[in-house]
Amino acid sequence: MKILWLDLNCSYAHSSLALPALHAQVMHRTDVEWKVVRITTGEMVGAAVDAVYAHRPNVVAASAWLFTHEHLLHIIARVKALLPQTVVILGGPEFLGDNEAYLRQHTEVDCVLRGEGEESFARWLEVWDNRAEWGSVKGLCFNVNVNEKSLRGYENCHPVGNSELRTQNSEFNNLPDTNCQLSTVNCQLYHDGGLARVVDFAALRAPEESDLFTWSKPFVQLETTRGCFNSCAFCVSGMGDPIRTLPIDIIRHRLDRIRERGIRDVRVLDRTFNYHPQRAIELMKLFAEYHPHLRFHLEIHPALLTQAVRQVLSDMPHGQLHLEAGIQSLRQEVLDKSLRKGSLEQALDGLRFLCSLPNLVTHADLIAGLPLYTLEQIYEDIYTLAEIQAGEIQLESLKLLPGTAMRRDAEKQGICYSPMPPYEVLQTDDITSLELQEARRLSRLLDAYYNTSAWQRVTRRLILNEADFLHRFLRYLTDHNYIDQPMSLERRGELLYLYCREHYPSYATEVTLAWIEAGMSLKKRPAEGVKTKHIQPSEEWMVVYGEYDEAMRLCFLATPEGDGYWFGYDSTTQCPTPVFRAESKGSR
Repeated sequence: MKILWLDLNCSYAHSSLALPALHAQVMHRTDVEWKVVRITTGEMVGAAVDAVYAHRPNVVAASAWLFTHEHLLHIIARVKALLPQTVVILGGPEFLGDNEAYLRQHTEVDCVLRGEGEESFARWLEVWDNRAEWGSVKGLCFNVNVNEKSLRGYENCHPVGNSELRTQNSEFNNLPDTNCQLSTVNCQLYHDGGLARVVDFAALRAPEESDLFTWSKPFVQLETTRGCFNSCAFCVSGMGDPIRTLPIDIIRHRLDRIRERGIRDVRVLDRTFNYHPQRAIELMKLFAEYHPHLRFHLEIHPALLTQAVRQVLSDMPHGQLHLEAGIQSLRQEVLDKSLRKGSLEQALDGLRFLCSLPNLVTHADLIAGLPLYTLEQIYEDIYTLAEIQAGEIQLESLKLLPGTAMRRDAEKQGICYSPMPPYEVLQTDDITSLELQEARRLSRLLDAYYNTSAWQRVTRRLILNEADFLHRFLRYLTDHNYIDQPMSLERRGELLYLYCREHYPSYATEVTLAWIEAGMSLKKRPAEGVKTKHIQPSEEWMVVYGEYDEAMRLCFLATPEGDGYWFGYDSTTQCPTPVFRAESKGSR
């Protein structure tokens, strides 16, 4: 058989971990030929369809994800029209809920796999061409079309475990198992295979063992744990999955392989890295052994930082860890409503500690659209995170994922959400649709300025010292149609400078200094006060960094307050960023 995997991602920086994870379990099979079509959501559907059609596969498989699902369906529908005999199987977090309506609506999809697919997908490949055996595959959901067929022919599609078999028309629900000819009845049976779950996680072959693992991307994902102790109502990881971990020696072996391949960045897939403090300590000590070759991005719960974990974090090599601290909201009632475990007071204390460490970057996230969370509270929480000096502030819109408790109880909790991927919340009893759109634009502002190193310092000062800055600057960017435009680093700096010059003039110099430090052109407006010719060093300056050399090219910025700033550039290179800085107070 020939199986084609549609590796559909939002950008070429990403690649599917599902593909090598599944392939690694069946790569010993010589009767299966694998093909891969790698595309992004930015590419034309027709080109992807042509690429798939050229292979004439027996099976098309893909993993559906929030931001790729709709694009994927456009491709699959066309492929199925061209190749009606090709079997289409999908998996991924999109199918953790009830899949019956989905399969009835999207008839181009033959079946979906709910849950962890490594073992179930391997089993399905053994019976892919015998639908009567599909019912033996744990987690597999599919419809049986019994037009011109007899129920007797589908005896093996009866439910397995806690699954159930339903018919489209209730009058057929109580038909006996034998002698029920439905050859003239238009009827479909739905088979729900329950939830597939890998029991012995450590026994799986690692994705890196597959020759379909992508080593050409800027980072790799390393799943060290499955399941989560938390019960967040909005998260698919909070659905009661047991926690299963990989032994340290297996992780070490896999890190060795990653380092040998020349990869620098590893994204650790562990929903709450420090749930078990001793294991977290062992892993961080392991990670430190790979400095400076590897850097690690991982999720951490700031409310669960023991003193021992704090000490190890403090001792980690500079720049080796990028932490994503799960915050979601700085309101206890919001966290309680969302069923998130952990004290807010302890979380804030832990977050302050993390953000105080100079050797790592901490990213804090907020979620607009959570029950009881208002827009003004979001603004206030951004202020608090800026005050704590969070390395990044990520503001996301809540998505009601299939299978989650919050989606199931959406109507009861007053949540209106889109029925189409990515299932974003449209309004709640506590935040209007217009306010959620403002939160979306506010997220873009944070990404463009606070989360960009060149503009973070001045943006943070504006947020903390000017109570109306975020509201006013966001309104300005919105009214002038800038907020939804892709903007270069220079363009963002130019807009901030012009805005501050008019509305917050005492910050204009700070924007200019940030502009110079980032290596921007000294011929553009943010550098309009910078002198670049015939600049002489001062005998009274205080060196901030670097060492002055007479061969340097100097520029000078004087302020109305009489302060002076000198920057020196290496004349032997074309590097646009300064290598020397000195300043004086009231010198001119």
